[in-house]
Amino acid sequence: MKLSGATQAEVLKLASSTQILTSIPERLTAHNITNAVKITNILLSRDETAQSTNKTISVRFSYVSASDFNEDVGFVLYNSDQFFQTKSFQPSLDTKRRVISANLQENLGFVDIEFAFTPSVDFTLSLNDFACVFWSYTENDWSPEGCTKTNNTSGLAVCSCKPKELENANFAILMTFDINYQYSEPLHWISITGCALSILGLFVTAVYQIITRKSRGGNPTLLMVNICMSMAVFYLLFIFGINNPVQHLSVAKLSGQNIVPESDHHKYPDEGPCTAFTALLQYFLLATFTWNTLYGINVFLIFKNGVSGTPPWFPKVSLATGWGLPAVIVGISLGFTYSVKEPLGYRQEEFCWLASLDHKQKFSMWKPMFWGFLLPLMLMLLSSMAVLVHFSHNICRTNPNLNRSRKTPLKKKILSSFSLAVILGLSWVTGYILIISHETNLKLILSVVFCLLNTTQGVQIFILFTLRPLLN
Repeated sequence: MKLSGATQAEVLKLASSTQILTSIPERLTAHNITNAVKITNILLSRDETAQSTNKTISVRFSYVSASDFNEDVGFVLYNSDQFFQTKSFQPSLDTKRRVISANLQENLGFVDIEFAFTPSVDFTLSLNDFACVFWSYTENDWSPEGCTKTNNTSGLAVCSCKPKELENANFAILMTFDINYQYSEPLHWISITGCALSILGLFVTAVYQIITRKSRGGNPTLLMVNICMSMAVFYLLFIFGINNPVQHLSVAKLSGQNIVPESDHHKYPDEGPCTAFTALLQYFLLATFTWNTLYGINVFLIFKNGVSGTPPWFPKVSLATGWGLPAVIVGISLGFTYSVKEPLGYRQEEFCWLASLDHKQKFSMWKPMFWGFLLPLMLMLLSSMAVLVHFSHNICRTNPNLNRSRKTPLKKKILSSFSLAVILGLSWVTGYILIISHETNLKLILSVVFCLLNTTQGVQIFILFTLRPLLN
């Protein structure tokens, strides 16, 4: 019978036949046991149980007895390990563990049970290692004592156990997996070109701001130079440090030791400079937006105070806030999520940036990407948008404090508003839309737009704050 196209009635009939094979002691033979195991394996390999970690099962046992083997033997296959609550093995992935329960007679003497599972997982996971265990009622936990494992070349995880208790002997294979990460390719030439041009544009803009500082006052120059500095450093770090140089490829590393793993998710200790690059990228990008926000506050104070400008304390507060606030956020992120044994609590594996996805590869609000970057950024963007609306509303009408002789031409007003929008980083709003978007084509379009807007932001700043004033 081909089970993939079988009806529910045919499946029930097959299951009933399996029960008959194993429930009548006088008919029980080695041949019947073998057939029953095969049928049970087919039943449990249907689509409904395709998510199970252990798929193909085979059982073989040998014995030493004073008389010919003529005893009852019972096997129960549990499709999950929910009846066996363990403290030593704490799963964190959505994997199942099947348990084989053997009920044997004491007068069988020495019994060696050999069983095997074939790992069957989705494309996001691959086998790292496994341990052969039995359920110890003394320890009330899984124990590897008396069990050995074999690295089978055919893909089977093979175990051999010699149980101390022949009645209600429960066996399982505890597997630990690697997550199959898609490591980023070398940076696309558009991104590299955009970042390189942005670094050049930011450098020229910073020099221009310093040379012409007398005509604009101290505060705008201080703010703009720090924006250019933090953004340029971020682009440099992005070019040379975004790719993780240490790649943990998903290749099974089966060890000869039969040790109970701590979890079904194998975790690598931190190595290489990826965590340091992640912290620096987080810091300088947060610093860029902090200085952007301070720039907006400076514009707001100019409109509020008129010709008197910003208060004298503002430069010192700006320096402390612009470089200090990002350091506090990065410190909190590292303190709450990072450890040498588990660096992926703080950063990602594929590339050197903040962790954002859970084990199901879905965006999680509990990861530092959200509360260590996106949440502070959202608050900064909201304040920047409020300043932009206030600025646009005031600049598009006659302002006696700023323009006593003539109205600003409409073209210059629009360019000024657009310039502030760029410097406040509102192009990052597309990043939020990208996160909540689930439509494939829309995500592709937003990814391209997001990349173009942000890798060339330094070029935009150069055009709007250096080249445009020189041409006017």
